[in-house]
Amino acid sequence: MQRQRGFTLIEIMVVVVILGVLAALVVPQIMSRPDQAKATAAQSDIKAIAMALDIYKLDNHNYPTGQQGLQALVSKPDGYPPARSWNPDGYLKRLPMDPWGNPYQYLMPGSYNDSYDLFSFGADGQSGGEGLNADIGNWER
Repeated sequence: MQRQRGFTLIEIMVVVVILGVLAALVVPQIMSRPDQAKATAAQSDIKAIAMALDIYKLDNHNYPTGQQGLQALVSKPDGYPPARSWNPDGYLKRLPMDPWGNPYQYLMPGSYNDSYDLFSFGADGQSGGEGLNADIGNWER
């Protein structure tokens, strides 16, 4: 006859207690940084939008104007200069919102960069600020 082996209730309880202690130590460290995670997500979004803007420029020989804005990455823009070789599928499926629920800002020509500025106002949704309220833009490396 084959003997079946399994875990005893004591062994299972020890493992559960160890996992509980680890969770009590690790979870507060992770959960105390949601704003830092949002800032990192905003930086990633800005890099992705900047890449779409660069592809737009390759196709159309210039960036969208300030009036055309980021919407030119989603639908063919009107006005001057015309988008001569606009990608029929668009450059982005939709315009993302920043992690705080506000639209990303686009200035052409830029204040920080010669070509354009692409940025989020940060947690407070207003220009300027410090810490979590600071603007996050493509001028930061």
